[in-house]
Parts: sequence; C-alpha cells; structure tokens
Amino acid sequence: MTAAIVEFLKKAGLGEPSAMQALSGGVSSDIWRVDLASGRACVKRALPRLRVAQVWEAPIERNRYERRWMQTAAAAAPGAAPKVLAWDDERGLFAMEYLDFPVWKSLLRAGRTDAVFAAHVGAALAAIHSATAGRPEIASEFPTDAIFHAIRLEPYLLATARRHPDLDDRLCALAARTAAAKRCLVHGDVSPKNILVTPRGPVFLDAECAWYGDPAFDLAFCLNHLFLKCLWVPEAASGFLQCFDALAAAYLSRASWENPEALEERAATLLPGLLLGRIDGKSPVEYLDEPQRARVRRAARDLLARQMTSLGKLRTAWHESLT
Repeated sequence: MTAAIVEFLKKAGLGEPSAMQALSGGVSSDIWRVDLASGRACVKRALPRLRVAQVWEAPIERNRYERRWMQTAAAAAPGAAPKVLAWDDERGLFAMEYLDFPVWKSLLRAGRTDAVFAAHVGAALAAIHSATAGRPEIASEFPTDAIFHAIRLEPYLLATARRHPDLDDRLCALAARTAAAKRCLVHGDVSPKNILVTPRGPVFLDAECAWYGDPAFDLAFCLNHLFLKCLWVPEAASGFLQCFDALAAAYLSRASWENPEALEERAATLLPGLLLGRIDGKSPVEYLDEPQRARVRRAARDLLARQMTSLGKLRTAWHESLT
C-alpha cells in the first residue's frame, strides 16, 4: 500500500515523501504520517471492514465524504478542521495537514477537565451546524444515508436493540427518528478521541460518518462520552459534568436554525440509547471493566424508560446513578 501512497502524493503535486509512518489507534482507516519537502502531512484510506470484534462493514466511499466534511467545516468555522491538501476519491485517499496536538481524550484520561474548552467545542459544533442548516446544495454533496445507517444507526442502536428485546421498539424508534431528520451537516463521531486541543480551539478529526441529517446526534454523541468518562476517571467526575453543562449550554445558545428546545429534546432522549450502545452495541467502550459496564447498562436502561427531554435533568439523573 505504501507504493500507492507515494504515487498518490507525487501525482497530487505534493512530492515524494522522505519518510512514512503508519499511525496506530484507528479502527476504520489506515492512516500514515508522511514527511514531505513542504512539511508533514497525513494520508488516510478508509477500510471496508472495521477493526472491531463483531463483523462491521462499511462502504469505503465514506472517505470522499469525510474529505468534503472537512472542507465544508473549515469554511463554516475556520480552524475547526484540518486543511485538506489533495484527494483521490476513486482510490479512497486524501491528504491533510498534520497537526501535532493532544487529543481531548488523553487530557480527560489524566483528569484534566476544562469547561471553557468544552464550551468552545459546543460553540464550534454549533457554528458548523448553523452554517450548513437548510442548505440543499450542501445536502446534495452528502448522499450518505446508507453509510450513516451502516456505521452509526445499525451498530449503535439497532444492534443494541437485538441485545435488549424489551427495548426494541424504543431503540428502533430513535433510529428511525434520527434517520428522518434532515437539517444540517453532521460529523457523526464527535468524540474526545477525535478532537485536538489546540491554542486556537478544538479541531475535529475523523468525519467518516459525515451525513446531512440531525444535529442532535452530534450533540448527544459527544455528551455521551462525558458521561462515560465519569466511570473511567471517577475522581474527575464533577469536572466532566461541568464540561457537559458548558458544552451543552454553548451549543444550545447558538442553535438558531431551529427551536432549541426541540433540538434539546431529541438529544436528551437519544443520549441514553447511545449510552447503552457503547456497552452492548458493535463498538463497546474499551476502557470500562465489567462491573462498570453493568452500572452503565442499568443507568442507560433506566434513562431510556424515563424519556427525559431536558439535558440538565438527564445529567442530574446520571449523576445520581453514580452515587
């Protein structure tokens, strides 16, 4: 594959790399850091089968839409996505600038919480959603319903429904409602592992799930990770919940493209489904042990049953489940 990368870079006018290094950590793509005369860059190629325990296949053309998401997001919120340098959609490759900053997940793992940065994440995400809301010309650039179903709705909600037959109706309804919402450009994987912490603010990576759909998915997906971190680093739980509050408040205060209360309701009712999905779906969270997973499972099932429409009330209920 390295020969194909070299050929791609030369054809794109970026030159021949003096060094290449495969980067670890990705489950859905091969990623290389390449050293060029102009500086370092990153080359990404989507995999047809993800590196997870369960069989999880996804169309490789998502590479094209990830590249488009980064270009669109950078125009909507300058600095919020890496600069795309070159691409070959037919071969499923693109090159982008290499940014050497820590991912938010690594700081959270160390118990370093920063509500101000969390608010910046919410504000940047809202800026991208706002700039792309109600834009049919952007929607036409992202005909990715099938991809989003394959790598988000099916593995997180529908696969989880099969593990919890008594919740089948509820989880399937959440998936159907999410699929039907067509409001703005969605990242689909707004996770701390995909957010760089830079002096200029957050930079979003790994937009392989890019989709023109429901912004509530991005909001709920990110906030869900802050819930899970409370069990991963329990001594920092109060800080994670402060980040939850700051991110949600910054985002919702900028949600001008639709009724913020309606958006919040969709996010609040979806989040427990995603919470359960990180335990019993196709992409279980890797950093919790079985007793912790059992606690999340119990709390998520309870929150799904209660169907709270406020993120604040949901956060309070989650906090109570930790004590």
